[in-house]
Amino acid sequence: MSRIYNFAIQISSLALRLVALFHPKIKLFVNGRKEVFPYLRKTLSKEDQVLWVHTASLGEFEQGLPVIERLKHTYPSYKIVVTFFSPSGYEVKKNSDAAHAITYLPLDTFKNAQQFVDLVNPKLVIFVKYEIWPNYLKILAERKIPTLLISALFKEEQIYFKGYGGFMRKALHHFSHIFVQNTNSVRLLNEIGITEVTLGGDTRFDRVMEIVERDNHLPFMEEFKIESPVMVAGSTWPEDEAVLVPYINADNSNLKYVLAPHNIKPEQISKLKASINKKTILYSELDNEPLSDYKVLIIDTIGILTKVYSYANIAYVGGGFATGLHNTLEPAVFGIPVIIGSNFKGFKEAEDLVEEGGVIVVNNKEEYHNLMNRLVSDKEFLSRTGEINLNYVNKNKGASVQIMDYISTLL
Repeated sequence: MSRIYNFAIQISSLALRLVALFHPKIKLFVNGRKEVFPYLRKTLSKEDQVLWVHTASLGEFEQGLPVIERLKHTYPSYKIVVTFFSPSGYEVKKNSDAAHAITYLPLDTFKNAQQFVDLVNPKLVIFVKYEIWPNYLKILAERKIPTLLISALFKEEQIYFKGYGGFMRKALHHFSHIFVQNTNSVRLLNEIGITEVTLGGDTRFDRVMEIVERDNHLPFMEEFKIESPVMVAGSTWPEDEAVLVPYINADNSNLKYVLAPHNIKPEQISKLKASINKKTILYSELDNEPLSDYKVLIIDTIGILTKVYSYANIAYVGGGFATGLHNTLEPAVFGIPVIIGSNFKGFKEAEDLVEEGGVIVVNNKEEYHNLMNRLVSDKEFLSRTGEINLNYVNKNKGASVQIMDYISTLL
């Protein structure tokens, strides 16, 4: 099976190089990996003590950030290397000061894994949530380098728990310790003989609590909101906007709207703005405009959505009518109601909060219309719904502290 896996990785590498000729994102994926080893040779020395954290993409980076920040504070003499699999994570965070070195993870060939581990020579490795790379894990285990998997979530349908999943099960066994989000994950791992497991929860709760505690002040939001309530719709897709915009166009109340689309390409932003018949302004057009005169603000930039959520009275999180739900915890931590579309299965925190009543699902624009009318008119319902979300986040925080306690026994 190892030979088949390595052959498949080699074929994938060749295929990606071909696709990169026609696909900009894949081109970033391929070209970025050409620079990894020269970058590491330039950035690290043999004398450095290194902690390596691997994340798949931006969401996993945010998930791992509470642990990364605690590592920096607790072990200041160590250098932290963060790797990404996806360009969408790397391109956004490549200049972050969260780590000493940020780069792509080379594809999981035996040669790449061996060379990468030789160059980084980590004292401790942390993989966040889902990334299971057999060659890297095998080499780390052979060199007796402590390797943790954190905020992991396992389900019966995954390959590790199938009769034909022996090769990937073996890869899981290479982890020194696994921190999981729920008791079902503990049970599943125990059933395949993995007992170095801790029910540690999800570090994203710690991340969003840190968001609340920082300075979220945005002068333009102060001017836009004034005394009006605000509904913030984050990470929306056209399918979400087809539900949201008709209500905005029909609304004559003092409620204001902030839309932060997932896709901020100019043609998409122009199309969205043209569909709205209320006075609308783009973030990129702010300058000296009197914002209080506008009903709708479209955020056509990245990196400020979490701060914008701090001004919301109601939030809508996009993706539930499209490719899959985005992060519901970011608005939930501010103690406000959160509305989502119907495609939320597999997102544990959304499933939990739908059951508890803090996150409310709508299936179409009529249901959204009725729900918004209730939230705007029934202050008690709005307050009660938001409180459920805040209580849920408070109840589940603390995973990164538990992880750090374990790390203290290794370093």
